[in-house]
Amino acid sequence: MLLAIGMVLVIEGLMPLFFPRQWRDMFRQIMALTDGQLRFVGLIAVAIGLLLVFLLK
Repeated sequence: MLLAIGMVLVIEGLMPLFFPRQWRDMFRQIMALTDGQLRFVGLIAVAIGLLLVFLLK
């Protein structure tokens, strides 16, 4: 579990490390989304993550 968390942190850190301006712009766009839209994005991310875990396991 800690290995998975570490990998997520590495991947999440690449965008602000190499593309800080685009990363900031992306967060501005995310802030403009409604709660429902954010929940939908979260649902899709969880579904894709679970699918990958089951396929790769």
